[in-house]
Amino acid sequence: MPVSRDNVLDWIKACAKILEENKSYLTDLDSAIGDADHGANMNRGFQAVMNKMPEISDKDIGTIFKTVGMTLLSTVGGAGGPLYGTFFLQIGLKTAGKMELAPEDWLAALEAALNGIVMRGKAELGDKTMVDAITPAVNAFRKSVEAKQSFPVALDAAALAAQKGMEATIPMVARKGRASYLGERSAGHQDPGATSSYLIFKEAAETWANG
Repeated sequence: MPVSRDNVLDWIKACAKILEENKSYLTDLDSAIGDADHGANMNRGFQAVMNKMPEISDKDIGTIFKTVGMTLLSTVGGAGGPLYGTFFLQIGLKTAGKMELAPEDWLAALEAALNGIVMRGKAELGDKTMVDAITPAVNAFRKSVEAKQSFPVALDAAALAAQKGMEATIPMVARKGRASYLGERSAGHQDPGATSSYLIFKEAAETWANG
């Protein structure tokens, strides 16, 4: 079963809800190694996206994702705005004109989103950033798609890989962003960007369980 436009809208709403619920948690993580604003920034951005919902709910999937990306670019402060904005804009470009998504469509969109983030932030695996959650998630999704597994199974694999990637940032020494200023002191803390990325992948798996 493909993912429909309504499924996409449901996922975006679920992302807004989970980020609002975890606003304080993300801010606590960020207070240890960053500017203590990641939770508030992500919540503000997705609440702004929610305000756009009435005007995009009848559009194609690509237009919906591009609107999400542009809204995050203009409302999320810090590094999160450009990076998450790029993530959703790249997904929007890959899904332009579509009213439903097959697993192969979503894989192409995720690969473009990851490439966009890497180009924008210049981060690699092991730098203690959102890339450490998104890269294994995309790789796991690709592996599932290549194995002809169902959409829900592939989404579950991606979410689990994102969780493991997020947890793997705890012992890392940050090499990018504000956390890198702390040097060795950044070790022992979970990266907030990797955490918000995991939450987004988790919501996709849960929202699209019957997709």
